[in-house]
Amino acid sequence: MRDQLRYKFRFPGTIAVALLLFAGLAAVPRGASAQDAGAFIQNLGTQGIQALGPSVPATQRTARFRQLFDADFDVAGISRFVLGPNGRNLTPEQQQEFAGLFRDYVAQTYSDKLATYGGSPFRVTGTRQNGDETIVTSQIMRQGNPAELQWHVANRGGRFVVTDVQVNGSSMKVSERDQVAGIIQRNGGRPDALLSVMRQQVVHGGREQGRGSMPAGGAVGSSMPPPRQ
Repeated sequence: MRDQLRYKFRFPGTIAVALLLFAGLAAVPRGASAQDAGAFIQNLGTQGIQALGPSVPATQRTARFRQLFDADFDVAGISRFVLGPNGRNLTPEQQQEFAGLFRDYVAQTYSDKLATYGGSPFRVTGTRQNGDETIVTSQIMRQGNPAELQWHVANRGGRFVVTDVQVNGSSMKVSERDQVAGIIQRNGGRPDALLSVMRQQVVHGGREQGRGSMPAGGAVGSSMPPPRQ
C-alpha cells in the first residue's frame, strides 16, 4: 500500500502558466458582457504575471495564489468535475477535504513554478458566447513560442469566475480528472486513497518525487516550453 500511495498527484506543465494568470483578478470590475469578460481576462493576465513574479517572496506568492484561486475560480464546481462519479463514494466530509487539499496543492506547487513566467507578454485575442459562458481566447509569449489559452468565464450574479482553462487545446479540468481517476485505479479503486496521496503531497509542499511522477519539463505531448529550472 505504501508503494501505491507514492503515486504523485500532479498537474501538467501546460496548465501551470494558465493558473498563474489569474493573480490580478481581484482588481477587475465585475460585469455581464462578453466585452467585460475580455477585459477581465486581459487584466488577469497582465497583472497576474507580475503579482506572482520572482521578486515576490515565496510565502507571499503561495498565500496570494491560494486566496485568489479560492475567491475567483469556480473551485467547488471544478472539484466536483475532477472527482466525477468517484465523488459519490466519498462522504460529504471527505469531499470537503478533497476541495481543501486540491486548493492547497495547487497553491503550494505552482506559486513557485509560475514565478518563471513573470514579465511574459499576454494579450486577449477574442471573445465568443458558448451557452451561458463566455470563451475568451488569448496568447502568452515566452521564448518566442506562443501558447494559446481559452478561458471559460461564467457570470454568477454579476461576478465573473473562471470555470476552466484550455492551454493549447488541453483542458485543465479534464487533465486533473484523468489524474485523479488514475490514482484511484492504482489504489484498488478506493476513492478514499486519493485523500492519502494528496495529504502526502501537501505535507511535502508538492516536492515529493516517486514512481509515476511527471517528467521535469512540460506535460507529455505539450507544445508548451517547460519552465526554466
